Amino acid sequence: MTSQVASGSREPLGAHEVGDAIARGRGSSTRTVERALALLSEVCTREAVTLTECARHTGLPASTALRLLRTLESRGFISRDDDGGSFRAGPRMIQLGATSLGRNELARLARPALDRIGTATHESAYLSIKGVDETAIYIAQVEGTHAVRHSSWIGRAVPMNGLAVGRVLRGDIPPEGYVAGHDLLEPDVTAIVAPVRYPGGIAGALSVLGPTYRIDQDTMHAYGRIVATEAAELSARLGSVPDEQETRA
Repeated sequence: MTSQVASGSREPLGAHEVGDAIARGRGSSTRTVERALALLSEVCTREAVTLTECARHTGLPASTALRLLRTLESRGFISRDDDGGSFRAGPRMIQLGATSLGRNELARLARPALDRIGTATHESAYLSIKGVDETAIYIAQVEGTHAVRHSSWIGRAVPMNGLAVGRVLRGDIPPEGYVAGHDLLEPDVTAIVAPVRYPGGIAGALSVLGPTYRIDQDTMHAYGRIVATEAAELSARLGSVPDEQETRA
């Protein structure tokens, strides 16, 4: 018997066609997620960013960027300024970030060292780790007690090239055990940085940042010894022995 298909009706899809359709749907969903994540990253790594900047930096059409940004905004991952012109990290994103940092074991272990550095120097003390794309990320801080002090960089990613923190995280450390110098991103700031090691290499860096006018050469080296001592003690808690620290310096 010969079967016929009525005019205007459609033949059922074969197994291969169904599979292709599913694959196309999954591919589209994956692209949407990738685009949304790119926008979220763009918003969260800046103080505030406009729709035009988001579209330009992610390579998305403005209409697509706006649609995805509105979805992220509705879920609380980003928020918009009162004038509606700029986007920034939203309450949900801040909550997730704080939870992640609070559970970070290195940040927890480094807290007493940061407290002691801050007490000894009265300047702002930081813990940083390697980020993606040759960046350093500041994940913990004790703020200085001076009226003029370095403000919080928690969660900020900075390029490692040319910075003291970059040298330390790359393992370029002089015999003194710390790197000190003027900050290229903030020329009026002096940074003193020492490595936190673990048996597999460098886990992070402890640093002091303060205005250059308050940190002369003698003070810089005094702070360097303080930071290096605290970093060495924290490294020992992570299982790095002095011989390993000297060998990798």
